[in-house]
Amino acid sequence: MFAVPEIKVAEQAGVGLDGRPRPTEDHVVVLDNAVVLLDGATSPSPDLPPGGWYAGLLAEELGRVLRERPADDLRLLLSDAIAAVAGMHGLHPGASPSSTVALLRWDDERVDGLVLADSPIVAFGQTMDRLADDRLALLRVAGRLGTAAEVRALRNRPEGFWVAEADPAAASHALTRSWPRSSLDAVLLATDGVSVGIDDYQLFGWPEALRLAREQGPSAVCDAVRRAEYGDPLGERWPRAKRHDDQALVLVDFATDVSAHLPAASA
Repeated sequence: MFAVPEIKVAEQAGVGLDGRPRPTEDHVVVLDNAVVLLDGATSPSPDLPPGGWYAGLLAEELGRVLRERPADDLRLLLSDAIAAVAGMHGLHPGASPSSTVALLRWDDERVDGLVLADSPIVAFGQTMDRLADDRLALLRVAGRLGTAAEVRALRNRPEGFWVAEADPAAASHALTRSWPRSSLDAVLLATDGVSVGIDDYQLFGWPEALRLAREQGPSAVCDAVRRAEYGDPLGERWPRAKRHDDQALVLVDFATDVSAHLPAASA
């Protein structure tokens, strides 16, 4: 029997497009054998519900289906969760809030990961393996996401990017990977408010992020990114839509046996 991994979570709210503080739109659900991490997209129109509202509903539904169907394909579970939330709340493709998705699930033999949009999963063992959906980043670099209209035109389109919204078919475009559990020491799941500090700002690499998360907690990684942004308040060094994005970082440490510290079951 494998050890029970230690799971640590750090979350920190950012600001809205207007620069004012508001509740985080990131959501994390931790189960016995899985982690769900979602980043609700800031709604471009006041007529739409907030992305955080949608992400919270989808995270809750994903938690439910992961508990009830622990062996099902992750893409299928995501598709069913998107359909359930859309059906319950009357959401329609192209006119609904959206969210990124990162899922990690494990059993005694295998660890499965899924990402949709820009919330990466980084696995560490003898080598590092970054599972990331870079379609949004490539469109930004190409200058194709400069306006809300351009984002809407490219959302959930073959020539654009894919994200959880109201169309269950988006789940089929998620990226997935599986690893033998014995090959992994730890896994990080991050929203882009954290990953930007590593992939874009290049403050440090993912191995250093893992070291910080293990030694000082995931909040140390979030704080390092936030400090860098405080030093660039106008976005001159690192152009960005918001001074500070919401942050969520999860460390799943397979090398630490939490079960060794659990009380023994009574006879």
